[in-house]
Amino acid sequence: MRLHLLEVEAFGPYAGREVVDFDALGADGLFLLHGDTGAGKTTLLDAIAFALFGVVPGARGDVKRLRCDLAERDRQTEVVLELTVQGQRLRIVRSPEYQRPKKRGDGFTTQQARVSLTWVGEPPAGLPPDGSIRIDEVARTVERLLGMTAAQFFQVVLLPQGEFAKFLRSDTTEREKLLERLFGTERFSDVERWFADLRAERGRALEKRQQEVRELLARYAQEAQQEPPEEGQPEWVEAVLTEVAARAEAAETEAAQARSAAKAAEVALREAEEDAEKIRRVRTAHTRLTQVAEQTAERAEWTEEIAAARRAAAVVPEAELMDRRTAELGDAQVLVADRIRDLADLGFDAVGLAVADLRERAGSVREEAGALAELAAEADQQKSDEQRRAERQKVAEKAAEQVAGLAERLAELPGLISAARTEATVAGEAAAKLDGARSRVEELTALTRAAEELPPAEAKVARGEAKLREVVDEHHAARQRRLDLRERRLDGMAAELAAGLAEGAPCPVCGSAEHPVLANHDAPLVDADEERAAEEAEQKASALRQRVVSALEEAKARVVSLRERLDGRTAEEIATALTEARAVVAELSGKAQRKDQLNAKVAELERSAEQLAGQQRLAEQTVTEANAEIRALDVRMAEREQRLVAGRGEFPDVPARRQHLLTLAGALDLAAEAHTAVSGAEARLAEQRDLVEISLHAKGFSTLEEMRAAVRTDEQVTKLEQGLAEAEAMAAGAREMLAQPELFGISPDDTVDVAPLAERAKETRARADTAFAAQQAVSAQHRELVKLAGRLSTALSELRPLEEEYAELRALSEVVNGRGQNARKMSLRSYVLAARLEEVALAATARLRTMSQGRYSFVHSDAAGARGTRGGLGLDVLDDYSGTVRPAKTLSGGESFLASLSLALGLADVVAGETGGALLDTLFVDEGFGTLDAETLDVVMNILDELRAGGRVVGLVSHVEELRQRIPTRLRVRKSRTGSKVELQMA
Repeated sequence: MRLHLLEVEAFGPYAGREVVDFDALGADGLFLLHGDTGAGKTTLLDAIAFALFGVVPGARGDVKRLRCDLAERDRQTEVVLELTVQGQRLRIVRSPEYQRPKKRGDGFTTQQARVSLTWVGEPPAGLPPDGSIRIDEVARTVERLLGMTAAQFFQVVLLPQGEFAKFLRSDTTEREKLLERLFGTERFSDVERWFADLRAERGRALEKRQQEVRELLARYAQEAQQEPPEEGQPEWVEAVLTEVAARAEAAETEAAQARSAAKAAEVALREAEEDAEKIRRVRTAHTRLTQVAEQTAERAEWTEEIAAARRAAAVVPEAELMDRRTAELGDAQVLVADRIRDLADLGFDAVGLAVADLRERAGSVREEAGALAELAAEADQQKSDEQRRAERQKVAEKAAEQVAGLAERLAELPGLISAARTEATVAGEAAAKLDGARSRVEELTALTRAAEELPPAEAKVARGEAKLREVVDEHHAARQRRLDLRERRLDGMAAELAAGLAEGAPCPVCGSAEHPVLANHDAPLVDADEERAAEEAEQKASALRQRVVSALEEAKARVVSLRERLDGRTAEEIATALTEARAVVAELSGKAQRKDQLNAKVAELERSAEQLAGQQRLAEQTVTEANAEIRALDVRMAEREQRLVAGRGEFPDVPARRQHLLTLAGALDLAAEAHTAVSGAEARLAEQRDLVEISLHAKGFSTLEEMRAAVRTDEQVTKLEQGLAEAEAMAAGAREMLAQPELFGISPDDTVDVAPLAERAKETRARADTAFAAQQAVSAQHRELVKLAGRLSTALSELRPLEEEYAELRALSEVVNGRGQNARKMSLRSYVLAARLEEVALAATARLRTMSQGRYSFVHSDAAGARGTRGGLGLDVLDDYSGTVRPAKTLSGGESFLASLSLALGLADVVAGETGGALLDTLFVDEGFGTLDAETLDVVMNILDELRAGGRVVGLVSHVEELRQRIPTRLRVRKSRTGSKVELQMA
């Protein structure tokens, strides 16, 4: 896979449309992606992943908020990616789902996610044609071409060496979690979970069966009233059944004997009780006959008393009616006296007037009262009008006061509304300016830090320049010494050769065996070791000079960058401006916070003004209406008052006079009626006295007092009659009882002793009940034990195969989950991860040995951890210097970076090889270079050179300044308030 072109628009921090030409960037095979923190470097990598798979890696993918907040309202969020995979060039255009403003009206609408795939050239067979717009279809096409999923792509293209640096320092549990994310071993986790769930399910089923057996055994032991043994439970069950069966048979025999004895005792007791009952009945009959004979005289008196009471009962109603007539006459006479007093109280003397005179006078008085009825109605209306006038007067006064108060409040409101509007306007302007003021503070804060960094950076440049002059002189001196030594050695080379010649030995230069004139040299000769030492010294001086030059260039670049940012401003100027900006922010914040409150206050004041104006209009209308009604009432009341004065006379008002006349007429009528009632009562009383005299003589009474003494109540008469009837019935019943055949020959003096027989029957019955209860209990126990024994036998036979099956499943589950007979304490998932880790360690070792110049190698261990913890995920390093295996967490920061980068590259090779995916021609390596020294950085750069030498394009994402000096092709990301931009830099 090789990337050609990337375009992003309104995506992440990029507000406009930015284009990244990977063909130009990758022309040299290696490029640098750098920029300020938060500028959007990682967003470009996210855009590549989003174009291919529709998702972005890591936690950023969980937010699902990819649109740029700074983009224009009508600009579309879009990512375009051109790449070549397996010889096929394609162009993918993808847009995420986001909220865009509505074209009509306010608010937002959802812009749906879209994607299109276009082939550059002929589309390959078996793949979708140009213009594919189905998201799922494009996803399947990309995965098919790449041969890997989105998760695998993030692992092998966007190398996560930060994860591996964490991996090196992790314990077994954390390392397992990281490997699971890298390799995706969910299916093996599912297998482990399936075994665990199955074991738990079968365990619950087995526990349920075991609990059933325990419950049955407990119920059997409870029923048998014995403790079950630990072993030999079936034999114990049979023994208990045999013992209980024997007890049941013995209890049955004993119960039969007890029932026979109880039955005989009951028969004897019943015969004795029957004889005693006959004697009691004879004694009772004789006693009753004796009582009746003793009451003969008393019953004769009762008979006479009943006859007199019945004669008196016929006269009692007439006597009672005469008493009522006498009371009526007295009441009528009292009423006449009361009526005459009532008339006297009203100023009328009625003594000596006949009934006709009273009725005539009542008629004339009633006619006079009728003449005053119309004036009484007018008097009532006069009072009503007076109340109405007082009410309307109060309403008018209250409304007038309300009008005055509302006028005062309305006069104050225009000023308050104007002041509130002015404050709200100021607060709105402050809120609009606040974001800009805060941005100004942030900018000046950053400039303050830059101003603080500038003097140390300039001092560092000065020290670097001095150091550079020093190391340049040292390098020149070392070089001059090496040249001098080489020149001296060349000059003394002939003498050195002559010194090594021997007589008869051939010359190594001309081959002659004769040496007529041997060369000699007066100065000391220079040997090869001395020359090599000089060369090494020169190389060290040169390397030192190179490092100083690099450090100096980095320091100068930093100074230039700081000066560009400061743009000639001093630290004092920036500090003053920052103080002013912060004061402005504080002031604007204070005003802006009151914006909503002040707007609400203006609205509330305006509503108050409208409400008060309406209330004032209503109050004024109320005053006018009340005054008009008062004037009309005054006119009507004056005219009516003249008529009322003439009609009331000596009374307070007309209704009082009319009421007096009506009361007098009624009193006259009542007095006439009272006189009439007295006459009627006297006549009725005389008539009733004659009737009472006739009734007394007819019933045999001489006086009324004699009759009253003979009177008895119905209850008394009924009681006397009932006594007579009871005596007759008692005598007849006693004679009938004595005449019964079974009582012949029985005397009242006979006796029968029942107590001993009753005691005997009670004892035998108790013994029979006890024996029967014991027999029933033993029989019930035997039946229940037989039933429980059958169920227990069935449960035990079904439990054994379940226990054997569960034991086998538990052992297998423990092995799969790294416990039990698993000697290495490795779960299935850990075993797979260990195998993958071993492959990655082998691939990463080749990289690490080269990067560490042969010092370090990865060592994978599948041994169990300490205190029985899981094993298989051990990863240490072999230090070739000491020959010992060290924990990876003991590596230094730079060495940890080399190890994590080696693991990341090894993982890329392993995953790409296993997935059978397309050749990955483009890789990205993110950060970590700042921990390396210059020599190690050279080694890492050589490794990256090997990657690009194989045809790959490697992109480095880093802030390290030295990489800018080493890598000529750079893609710089610049951030600003209007959005980030990319800039291609070519050396």
